[in-house]
Amino acid sequence: MTSLGSQDIWNHLDSLTKPARSLGRLEELAARLCEIQQTLAPQTTPRRIVLFAGDHGVAGSGVSAWPSEVTRLMVKNIRAGGAASTVLARQTQTDAVLIDVGVLAGECADDGDSQAQSAGIRYWSRRIRAGTRDLALEPALTLGEFEAAIHVGRDEAREAASDGMRVVAAGEMGIGNTTPSACLAMLLADVPLGEAVGRGAGADDAVLDRKRKVVELAVGRVRRRWAREPLAAVAAVAGLEIAAMAGFYAEAHAAGLTIVLDGYVAGAAALIAELLRPGAARSMIASHLSAEPGHRFVLDRLRLRPFLHWNLRLGEGTGALLLMPLLDAAAAMTTQMARFQDLGISRKIEP
Repeated sequence: MTSLGSQDIWNHLDSLTKPARSLGRLEELAARLCEIQQTLAPQTTPRRIVLFAGDHGVAGSGVSAWPSEVTRLMVKNIRAGGAASTVLARQTQTDAVLIDVGVLAGECADDGDSQAQSAGIRYWSRRIRAGTRDLALEPALTLGEFEAAIHVGRDEAREAASDGMRVVAAGEMGIGNTTPSACLAMLLADVPLGEAVGRGAGADDAVLDRKRKVVELAVGRVRRRWAREPLAAVAAVAGLEIAAMAGFYAEAHAAGLTIVLDGYVAGAAALIAELLRPGAARSMIASHLSAEPGHRFVLDRLRLRPFLHWNLRLGEGTGALLLMPLLDAAAAMTTQMARFQDLGISRKIEP
């Protein structure tokens, strides 16, 4: 099978009835779509976002401006259709699924596998444990728990492929999850401590200082395991929803799906996916650059260039959802615009 190369893609885009590269980054987005899907007729629908929810024991060490109870309340809000993620999913005609892999409070789901649907979002409980352990004090997850969460994500990607999805995204809900993300950024992308740790969902100076100390301590502890037990080291500073996202990305890449990446937490999961399945980032499009300072280092390691610079820091896959209409526009431009030769215009293609 002949590979569709970058020059072939740009020759096509430059043949469309417009000054070459005059649509700027929209053309870059179109080229990325064509490259990932290996076609000059990329598809952006049907599409799905899978939201993974889980709590973090490290929230008890004072690293977040919000208590863990907010995770449960936001899961209820997502299920009711009132969260930013569900509003944007509806607006962009993106199918939405919510998976509980480790929410601390038990009220938001039955034990075991259960399904519910409300407000247009399908919901499953695949809870592995009630939140992670406090990574400030001990490993957040055992290797077995980490692998179980990855398996949940892989299952969701396989189901998306089976359902005919062409584009997928993952989002997360979990109070305190920028702390494990910072740990993972340091461990997997060599991000400096001062850049890896940001304010998350609004930490003040005192909380930020505690967060830096926790991250520095946890990463220092697991670095000793990295050389001989890399996955166990990652599990020790990961989150259940982050591991599930990593499995989702790795399997989506294997299934040939186009992956739209969200912000910092999603980027941390993408680093794990690249560890699990090298080359997974080749299927990814970075939707935006997060307000979290470590995100740009993570994207650099993944060799991805973000398209939106909107100072986003919400999570929930919202940045990925905001890019969906631009994906549609890029695909429409690529497939529906006339070419100069169609109009009988002879024109030299210029880069």
